[in-house]
Amino acid sequence: MNGLTLVGIAIVVLLLAYLLYGRWLAKTWGIDPSAKTPAYKFEDGQDYVPASRFTVFSHQFNSIAGAGPVTGPIIAAMFGWLPAFLWLLVGGVFFGAVQDFTALYASVKNEGKSMGLIIERYIGKTGKKLFLLFCWLFTLLVIAAFADILAGTFNGFNKDGSQNVPGASAASISMIYILAAMVFGLFLRFTNNSEIAKFIIGAILVVAMLGLGIAYPLYYDAHTWRLVVFAYCFIASVLPMWLLKHPRDYLSVFLLLGMIFGGAIGIIVANPKLEMPMFMGWNVKNLPLFPMLFITIACGAVSGFHSLVSSGTSSKSIANETDMLPVGYGAMLVETLLGVVALVIACSATQDGGLPTGTPFQIFGTAVGGFYTMFGLPAHASSCVIMMCVSALAMTTIDSVTRIGKMSLQEFLAPSEGEEPGLLVKFITNNYVATIITLALAYALCLAGYASIWPLFGAANQLLSALVLTALAVFLRVTGRKGWMLYVPMTFMFVVTMSALVISVYNIVMKLGTDKFVMMVDGLQLVIAVALMTLAVLVVSHCWKELVSSKTPKNAAAAH
Repeated sequence: MNGLTLVGIAIVVLLLAYLLYGRWLAKTWGIDPSAKTPAYKFEDGQDYVPASRFTVFSHQFNSIAGAGPVTGPIIAAMFGWLPAFLWLLVGGVFFGAVQDFTALYASVKNEGKSMGLIIERYIGKTGKKLFLLFCWLFTLLVIAAFADILAGTFNGFNKDGSQNVPGASAASISMIYILAAMVFGLFLRFTNNSEIAKFIIGAILVVAMLGLGIAYPLYYDAHTWRLVVFAYCFIASVLPMWLLKHPRDYLSVFLLLGMIFGGAIGIIVANPKLEMPMFMGWNVKNLPLFPMLFITIACGAVSGFHSLVSSGTSSKSIANETDMLPVGYGAMLVETLLGVVALVIACSATQDGGLPTGTPFQIFGTAVGGFYTMFGLPAHASSCVIMMCVSALAMTTIDSVTRIGKMSLQEFLAPSEGEEPGLLVKFITNNYVATIITLALAYALCLAGYASIWPLFGAANQLLSALVLTALAVFLRVTGRKGWMLYVPMTFMFVVTMSALVISVYNIVMKLGTDKFVMMVDGLQLVIAVALMTLAVLVVSHCWKELVSSKTPKNAAAAH
């Protein structure tokens, strides 16, 4: 099998999925082009900000396309390219894209409310509290893992003390990006420009920033960059969406789509042969294909985090309900394509039937950088651009998840309707204080290191997907809409993720009493894993009671 054939099959399947299945879902549930969306109803210049279709698509895609669509498929290639390829397509079309679109749809139909508040409306206050606590704990894992990834990527020095030019250049470009995004946001806010003019100006800014960052790299160590990343997360969380998040995501999409395009074109030109065997076995490196394949590949197939973006930020910027399909369903399919490209690149670069040495990002970056040199881009510039693309994947996720973590904490502590919050609650739910608390705890987790956090993050992420799909199935039933298309995904993901967490807990418990057990690493993971499993069972039990109840669907007009 050659790589071009695999990518071609993926493109055809994903395109047909959007045109047929995606449109069928929209038609089945109902889209009202004349409805006034929450972005206009509750416009506040902070979170509720109407934006163009491409702007919201850019925000959604940039936020969900973190390290996962590159890391997951490359690691999962150890089982062979066929299992990973099939899960990407099946998961992306019938699990991930459906989840993202339904979460966005439910939020827009419910005044732009987050998943936690949607659960409160259709399931109850207890379900809401449990879900929000789960979400908040999950966001701590995401922030910690991605901050450590970024700090390592930006590190200006190699282990031997020599300068890491690509990393330092990527750091410089990223810092310039933040400032340029704010200037671009102010420019767009106070001027009236067409989408074409906006696109041209954005493209020029991207090229200029790349050139400036490559010319003037910033050499600082990983510890310094870790502090800078957390400072950026704080700023991004408290500033209005139009000032930083929207323009930054708009500019970043040029890089991310360019990376996908470069990888795809490189595969077309080189037409590499897949050197990795089609199937390596049901158990590889003492890891069972079930459930580990479905945990390893999250982003690209299905990721619970995506639903938090759909319902937490993107829903508050949708200007017309017709934008929900390309933003919710379409962005996920593009991410699936990125996962397929990463898989093909990794399997084409195998050595003696195994993956090349290095991290997934290094494998992917080296290969795509080689494609860029085929087009005439100097090797040094190519390495810097790819490193920036990789860091952009993580930065556009970590700033969104910080905002979502802050909101989850605020909504968890918020009193019921009609009740007055106490002084302590008012203090903690303050925009700045809630952000600081979230980041402080995430920083403590970050000290354990990316490698220690990632396995637990992957399982928690997929478990969140199971919870969201179950809650969305309740929303569809209660409002009189068809929801059977969510039943298989929600059941499968719950069984898969609980199995993976049980295995993780067992492995940690077996370390107790040995020198291998580290309290600040294994102990912390054990506490969080047990807490997540407990919360998940409680949330599902609350949702399940509503889903299987024999009552006539209520509130059918609640989400018009």
